[in-house]
Amino acid sequence: MAETSPESLLESLIGKDSSAGDAWAALAATQPQKPTVPPKADRPADKKLDDLLGRVKQLVSPATSQTTDPASGEFLPLEPASLREARVSEGLLEALVMKFLLANGTASGRETATQVRLPFKLVDDHLHQLKNDQLLVYRDTAPMNDYVYQLTEIGRERARRYTDHSTYFGSAPVALEDYAASVRAQSLTRLRPTQADLDRAFADLLLNKRMMARLGPAINSGRGMFLYGAAGNGKTSIAERITRAFGNCIWIPRAVGVEGEILRLFDPSNHEEMPLEKADGLIDNRQIDKRWVRIKRPTIVVGGELTMSSLEVTVNSATNICESPLQMKSNCGTLVIDDFGRQRMTTDELLNRWIVPLEKRYDYLNLPNGKKIEVPFDQLVIFSTNLEPKDLVDDAFLRRIPYKIDVLDPTEEEFRQLFRIIAPKMGFVYVEEAVDHLVRAHYANRPFRCCQPRDLLLQIKNLCDFQGQTPVMSAENFDFAVENYFAVM
Repeated sequence: MAETSPESLLESLIGKDSSAGDAWAALAATQPQKPTVPPKADRPADKKLDDLLGRVKQLVSPATSQTTDPASGEFLPLEPASLREARVSEGLLEALVMKFLLANGTASGRETATQVRLPFKLVDDHLHQLKNDQLLVYRDTAPMNDYVYQLTEIGRERARRYTDHSTYFGSAPVALEDYAASVRAQSLTRLRPTQADLDRAFADLLLNKRMMARLGPAINSGRGMFLYGAAGNGKTSIAERITRAFGNCIWIPRAVGVEGEILRLFDPSNHEEMPLEKADGLIDNRQIDKRWVRIKRPTIVVGGELTMSSLEVTVNSATNICESPLQMKSNCGTLVIDDFGRQRMTTDELLNRWIVPLEKRYDYLNLPNGKKIEVPFDQLVIFSTNLEPKDLVDDAFLRRIPYKIDVLDPTEEEFRQLFRIIAPKMGFVYVEEAVDHLVRAHYANRPFRCCQPRDLLLQIKNLCDFQGQTPVMSAENFDFAVENYFAVM
C-alpha cells in the first residue's frame, strides 16, 4: 500500500481549492492576540474590596486556625478544617462524645457537635466511625442528612470507664501551645495606653492630675504595682478600672488540653462573655472556632480569702474535673490582690510563689498526673494595701514590683467636689451650706477620705427613707450621720 504524505492528506480534507489552502496558511501564520490589560498601577484600586477578599481568604483558609483580623488587628481564632489542625485526637473526641451520650441518652450529630464545639463535618465523620465500631446505633433520622444516635451496651460500658477518669464532656480543649500563642498576641505588654485611654477608663472617678501622672507610666508598663495608703481612698476602685485602659475584649479557650488533662479556663463568675455581633455579607461568624469565647478583658479581685490552693490547678474530687488557677484566668487582664497582707497565708508564701513568674512572665503548674507544665503569666498584678509595702515584703520582691503608688487623702476642695458629684446620683439636691457645716464642725482634726461623702449621704438617705421624707442635705442630718458613722472611729 502506498504511503500517504501529510500534504496529500491535508489536500484530501480541504480539497484542492487554492483559496481554502491559503485560508489555512493564513490562519496558521496568525499569532494569537493577548487581551489588552492595563498595567496594575493603571487599574482603579478598590481597597475595600481587597480588604474584604483578604478577610474571606483568611477565614476560609485551612492552613491555620488562628489569625488577626486585618480590619481591627484583633486576634481571631478560626474554625479548624481537621482534627489534626484542631490538635484534638480521635481518642479524646471519642471520650467527649460518648460521655455526652451517656449523660443525655440520645442526641443528633449536630447537637453533639454543638456540645463539643467542633465543626459538624468533623464530628459527623467520627460518629459514623463509632457506629461502624458498634459503639453507637442510629435511633432515628434527623433533619439535614443527620441522625439521632444512641450508645450500644458496649458503648455504655466504655463511656462509664471514660467517666470514671473525668466527668467532663464540654467543649473540646484547645492545645496549650495555641493558648500560649493567643496570650502573646493579646498581651498587655503589646499595648501602650495613652492619656486619652486613661481619661476614658477613670471617667467615673475623681483623680487629681498628680495621681494620673503617676498611674500613667505604671499602667503603660504592663507590669506589677503597689497601691498603698489609708483605707477608703479608692485603691480598689482604681485597680478595678485600670483594665479598661487596655481595650475591651480578648479571646480565651473554654478549656485547655495538656498532657492528657483538660483544664477549664472560662469561668462565668470571673469572665464576662462578649459575643460577636452578627456579621453581614460574606463574613460569617460560623467560621470562628467555637471552642474559644470572646470575653471582656478580665479584672479578677481576690482579698483575704486567697489561699495557696487558689494559685494551683485544683481537682474536684467528685467529678475529677481540673480548674485553672486564678493567675491563669487573669491572663491578658488584671489580677488585684486586695487587702494584701491580710490573706490566710503569709506574705512570704505568696511572694515566694510569684517571685519568678513576676520577672520571667511565665509560671509552672503541677498537673494531677504529676507532670509540670509551663503556662503564660501575663497580667498586670496590683497589690492593694493600707500597710507600708516595706513592712510587708523584702527588697528582692519590691524590686520586681517597679511602681509603688501612694493613694493620698483628698484635699478639702476634692472632698467637696465628691459631694457635688455623688449627691445628684443619690437623689439629693446639693446644699453648699450643709457641707460647710460638716467640714467646720466635724473635720477640724479628722482626715478626709474619698469614701466618706458617699457613706455619709447613704446614712442620711436611709434616715429620710425611714421617716418617709425626701432626702435632704442639712446640718441636722449630717450631725446624725456623723454620730453613727464615726462612733468608734
